[in-house]
Amino acid sequence: MTTDPTPASDRARTPRDVRRWRRYLADERAEAAVYRELAARRSGEEREILVALAEAEQRHETHWLELLGDDVGRPLRGQWRTRFLAVLARRFGGVFVLALAQQAESRSAYDADVDATAAMAADERIHGEVVRGLSTRGRTRISGTFRAAVFGANDGLVSNLALILGVGASGVAPQTILVTGLAGLLAGALSMAAGEYVSVSSQRELLAASDPSPAASAALGHLDVDANELALVYRARGLDAGEAQARADAVLASAVGSREIAPASESDAHEEIGTALGAAASSFCFFASGALIPVLPYLVGMEGLAAIAVGSVLVGVALCFTGATVGVLSGASPVRRALRQLAIGFGAAAATYALGLLFGATVG
Repeated sequence: MTTDPTPASDRARTPRDVRRWRRYLADERAEAAVYRELAARRSGEEREILVALAEAEQRHETHWLELLGDDVGRPLRGQWRTRFLAVLARRFGGVFVLALAQQAESRSAYDADVDATAAMAADERIHGEVVRGLSTRGRTRISGTFRAAVFGANDGLVSNLALILGVGASGVAPQTILVTGLAGLLAGALSMAAGEYVSVSSQRELLAASDPSPAASAALGHLDVDANELALVYRARGLDAGEAQARADAVLASAVGSREIAPASESDAHEEIGTALGAAASSFCFFASGALIPVLPYLVGMEGLAAIAVGSVLVGVALCFTGATVGVLSGASPVRRALRQLAIGFGAAAATYALGLLFGATVG
């Protein structure tokens, strides 16, 4: 946005200035409403942080009210994105809304607007980092199950579409394609669920195996202070010799009764992985849901190129949706992520279809 470089306090206001200030005022009120809605669905520290963000937006609101004076006029509505965020926050809350709010904070125009103070522009940048931190907490809590869900849905979409296209291109009957698609759905979903269960269980077991042994911590009171072999423990865990020795001396000199060599793995590390059953269930359900989509045309009696075309379109829409969702939650461009997901999925399906055509021609 191009503005007059002279602050409003030093020049005559124009109708364009008033319109812009009223728009900023509406946006600040809408953003404050989003944070209040999110705060209402939380408790403890997160609630306090969100309330503080809402209060900061109210300070910005005051700035525009002072500039407008008698020209405030009737309240305007904020941008549709912000109003939509408020609706989502009221109905759902959650990490998805925080991720969208993070993107909204990054679009602030205050850096380029002479009528916004430097403090306000700095506030908006810091607000983005605060929301990023809150989003990170939410992403950590859902990352294990979410990873399994996205991977399962994408794998179900692509693998079953590729399977159906490959088999269909070979010239078999529609009933055979339907049975093949349903068999691929069931086999893939079970395989994905079993794989996720084993994978997540193994990761959690590896983390648990890295925690210090309680028996070793119980031996602290009997160590030879002069030899101080405890320093070797800290060197093995990555500290250099000087830091390890200082840490060992401090532990041995401590008068605390319940001493431990090192703390156990933080709960966040386990949360990032998720639970084995949660990941398995998520993977099974989302793989089955994704794999069902390319089968739908055959379930309703379609066949031939019409069934292939309809199934491909449905899969394309689903791939774009999963890609956009990942983009929003990761803070990246939803459009780019959607197009990337679409290109990868259709590329794999096209390769399988070509092989099916080749196989059909060879057999025929």
